[in-house]
Amino acid sequence: MKKRYRIKKSSEIDAIFKKKNIKGDSYFAVYQDTDLEGKNFRFALSIGRKYGNAVERNLCKRRLRMIIQELSNQFIYNKLFVIVIKPAVKELTFQEIKEKLINILEKSKLMEKANE
Repeated sequence: MKKRYRIKKSSEIDAIFKKKNIKGDSYFAVYQDTDLEGKNFRFALSIGRKYGNAVERNLCKRRLRMIIQELSNQFIYNKLFVIVIKPAVKELTFQEIKEKLINILEKSKLMEKANE
């Protein structure tokens, strides 16, 4: 995933959290905002220490980045979002994580519905 798609500054992440535009379920919470100046969607991942040790947290973040990279052509442009990963995700397989993430992103209207 290219760096232009990532939100790195904590001030930007805090601003998105303050907007309180949230959609979520028992696995993920998605905070979102619109970016008036950017052309691409941008995202950040947040995962707490309750999830597990650093190795487990990094594995989960790598998986989510890969899923987002695969789905990048379906995202709506000019959106900023932060995905908060909850500890219950640890119990899911990669395919289940992908399905749950797609579901929550479609529900939050960040992604166009897949043509089936």
